[in-house]
Amino acid sequence: MNADDLPLGELSDLDRKALDHLATRQDAMLERTVQWAKINTGSWNADGLNTLAPMIVDAFGETEAKVDLIKTDLIEKVDGKGVMQGFQSAPVIRATARPDAPLQVVMTGHYDTVFPDGTFTEITDLGGGKLNGPGLCDMKGGICVMLEALKAFESGPLKERVGYQVVLSPDEETGNHASNSHIMDAARTAHIGLTFEPCMEDGSFSGARKGSAVWDVIFQGKSAHAGREPEKGRSALMAAAEFALKIEALTDQREGTTFNIGSIDGGDAVNVVPALCVVRLGARAPDGPSADWAQGEVDRILAEVTQRDGITAHTHGGFYRPPKPRNAAQNQLFGDVAETAKALGIEINFKDTGGVCEGNNVFAAGTPNIDTLGVRGGRIHSAEEFMMVDSLSERAGLATLILHRIADGRIDAKAIKELMKT
Repeated sequence: MNADDLPLGELSDLDRKALDHLATRQDAMLERTVQWAKINTGSWNADGLNTLAPMIVDAFGETEAKVDLIKTDLIEKVDGKGVMQGFQSAPVIRATARPDAPLQVVMTGHYDTVFPDGTFTEITDLGGGKLNGPGLCDMKGGICVMLEALKAFESGPLKERVGYQVVLSPDEETGNHASNSHIMDAARTAHIGLTFEPCMEDGSFSGARKGSAVWDVIFQGKSAHAGREPEKGRSALMAAAEFALKIEALTDQREGTTFNIGSIDGGDAVNVVPALCVVRLGARAPDGPSADWAQGEVDRILAEVTQRDGITAHTHGGFYRPPKPRNAAQNQLFGDVAETAKALGIEINFKDTGGVCEGNNVFAAGTPNIDTLGVRGGRIHSAEEFMMVDSLSERAGLATLILHRIADGRIDAKAIKELMKT
């Protein structure tokens, strides 16, 4: 029986050879992941990001891809005084191989973390196969999984059937504002997307994802002496507070759509009517109409609040990641990947989540994708973040099997992409 006649959940000789090889790479994968995690790459730590970027480039030099560093545009950031600042992040890392192959895959990930420079620096063995450290799980381990899967795939006879673009961003944790265009460009020409965010703690994969919005709302009023002539002042802080309370009351007025006031920056001495206040607001929405409704409600409430005498406001931001709902293409890909995982004795469940990632961006470009192919672990975005060490070679094995099945047609990438149109 030819490999392409086998069910998705059965191993071919080629699969077994690749898996045997990946088992020998476990220690090297762990060493590299730990080495990368020891370098702080918080999203606003340009020095750390620029230190790690060439190391990742060197690592991807082990593949057959052409690897480029692409300078990013400045990221706009509103400071606590309502002033727009420009932040120069590190480069996007792009690896391209076989762009003329009949099947194309986009593979995405990020090398920034949520941890600022000087915080959470230790790597700790927790026992039981768990390792605690910054970015081990989210997602330096995932980048290593991606890399080893590509190397294993390219060592086999199917590689000429599949080309790929890898896009690794330095700013995913802050919204991919500098890297989004590079992700979208690569995704538009691909049939399937593979993103290496960590799976959930119980091993489940993400199904549908909500869309995400962030707004900075800058309120301006008029300062005055709060004791002598408070009537001459116009409190930007009071306007911001009214706005915040009305926004918070919107949560779940439309099913699944939530809002969160993340911070309010404003005011100074208690004897001064505050003339400036910055509100930072987030929202999640399960689908396009809900995102449109959320934006409309923010606009409506802002208009109400600025009816206050002497108060003006302007906003920066909006929905930077559109929702990623289930559809026929996603459901077919989910099913194919779940069947493939059975060849490794893994049962995969797909759970809908309010979290967002670059899979949202890839979906917005019209490309179906799996976005939690990285390591198993948990407690991400906290100092308790941990990685299950044995999942490095395990997940590299799963990604390799997916590439094999795309190449031999058992996962029909072109047909799945066509389903996006239905």
